[in-house]
Amino acid sequence: MLSITPIYAALLAIVYVFLSGWVINTRRTQKISYGDSGDDSMLKSIRTHSNFAEYAPFALLLIAMVELQGAGAVLVNILGLGLLTGRVFHAYGFGKTPQIVILRQMGMILTFAVLLIAAVANLVLAL
Repeated sequence: MLSITPIYAALLAIVYVFLSGWVINTRRTQKISYGDSGDDSMLKSIRTHSNFAEYAPFALLLIAMVELQGAGAVLVNILGLGLLTGRVFHAYGFGKTPQIVILRQMGMILTFAVLLIAAVANLVLAL
């Protein structure tokens, strides 16, 4: 049974809704109903939201499988906290103008680390 991963899924969902709101607000203020219309602020909000949507679900799936295979709470929490921190760092660093490159980089490093550690943990636990 999953008891830890749903907490991180819920927190990540809150971040996702916040990023969705940012896209909606940018569309409203820039009067753009579709695409980015060549507007840099629109493109930035779309890509910040999209990047989150590209990485968070896959990483959560891996974390959930690690938990379902019986990994300890410490590992599951480290993975969940790493993913949450990485995605928030990346979104904040990428979304600012000018970008805060170090936060963007730290966010991707954390996200990739979670993906790799969770993948290896799943392989080890499955064997």
